[in-house]
Amino acid sequence: MAREKGGFWVGLCAVVFYPLTWLVSRWRVEGLDRIPASGPALVVANHISYLDPVYSAVFVHRSRRVPRFLAKHSLWSVPVLGRAMAGSGQIPVYRDSSDAQHSLSAGIEALRDGKVVVIYPEGTITRDPAGWPMHSRTGVARLALSADTPVVPMVHWGTRDVYDHYGKKFRPFPRKPVVVRAGNPIDMSAYRARPMDAALLREVTDELMGAVRDLLADVRGEPAPTGFYRRGRTGAAEVPPGQEKQGEGDAAS
Repeated sequence: MAREKGGFWVGLCAVVFYPLTWLVSRWRVEGLDRIPASGPALVVANHISYLDPVYSAVFVHRSRRVPRFLAKHSLWSVPVLGRAMAGSGQIPVYRDSSDAQHSLSAGIEALRDGKVVVIYPEGTITRDPAGWPMHSRTGVARLALSADTPVVPMVHWGTRDVYDHYGKKFRPFPRKPVVVRAGNPIDMSAYRARPMDAALLREVTDELMGAVRDLLADVRGEPAPTGFYRRGRTGAAEVPPGQEKQGEGDAAS
């Protein structure tokens, strides 16, 4: 099948990103066939390093699709990067503002137009010392429920060994092993007929991130925690499913 056309900026990013992934890692892709060859898909991923979008982008591009990321709007003000984000059709997220819903609307529109949308529901790289997913924002549930589209879990593992932002460590050499895996689409049929309210959004978000967490556990070859890491006022805490505060902001990534 012919590759989806992305234009100049997507091509330029590919020229930079493909060699970068090879230079700093010995990485393995698994589950490329989980990304639909055509039509919409929502890719829901964990986030352990600021290098993750590079690997996510190359993964989706290798499946002959063009990724559209929901990403924080401040990136659009970075020289060159901002031009590339705008030119390649990425979607800015305005958190905790009146524009947050507009960001989700743009993501829903992209899905309805048959695009592949990538989202990191945690909203930032995880604070969990062990690298497991954190309590996530419910914007991912709105996207998954508002467009009848496959929802594909994806995980990265090993990218934090290359660039650990919180530890302020960049260790490209020797090249580190990195795995990026996509799993089977998540069945959303049981949720789509229900009224969309805060409880449903929280339930769906935890279901999606539970699938991501379980996929990560399989990649890591170790048991996953039963809850999601959450940073509280008095320190870190692991929050069991169903006990998270409902009604939090919808914007993600």
